Amino acid sequence: MRDAFHEDLQTISERLVEMTRLAGSAMARATTALLDADIALAESVIRADVELDSMREELDALSVDLLARQQPVATDLRMVVISMRMSADLERMGDLARHVAKIARLRYPESAVPADIRATVLQMGQTAERIVAKAGSVIASLDADAARTLERDDDAMDDLHRELFGHLIGGSWSHGTEAAVDMTLVGRYYERFADHAVSVAHRVVYLVTGEWDTGADHEDDEDAATRPVRPGRR
Repeated sequence: MRDAFHEDLQTISERLVEMTRLAGSAMARATTALLDADIALAESVIRADVELDSMREELDALSVDLLARQQPVATDLRMVVISMRMSADLERMGDLARHVAKIARLRYPESAVPADIRATVLQMGQTAERIVAKAGSVIASLDADAARTLERDDDAMDDLHRELFGHLIGGSWSHGTEAAVDMTLVGRYYERFADHAVSVAHRVVYLVTGEWDTGADHEDDEDAATRPVRPGRR
């Protein structure tokens, strides 16, 4: 019975890692679709989001079943409970990639990204890919020290977010209101994507140490990504 239980815990870990892979792939493809006005790629990201949704539902169902049948304690209990929070973060990251892809689709056949900020948006996409890959690694390894390093990548994303916002309010913006709104939303989507990855990392630290880092608190509601952006807001 206990062997089967630990196999189920391993399954939970593997599915969480797979969710990070899917979320990273979705954001990478959404970024390319956004920059290159690739409608087929944008549509593929939007369609594929259902896979992450389904994985979250299946993982949460398995976790609830384990709680009911096995009544785990200590680290095992933390693993089961925290997995449901991590799956919510990862599912939301897929939603944010879908939002980026929807902007690409909305502005097709033109690129939604003005030429003078393409480099910034590309860096935001690359940072998002890097941070979610690290999140998957720390889930697999349960390396609390490595998990804590994700804060540096989140800081880099925040810097890029402020850089993007600086373009919008610096007085030289010449691309109109529509493009400004698009880029405000895009910047927020990337920033929130990184925040959710850091939240996953904080949960890994809690899983390993049993101590909760208050810096892990992030907005969890579905509307967070579309709130107005304020410079430097975390």
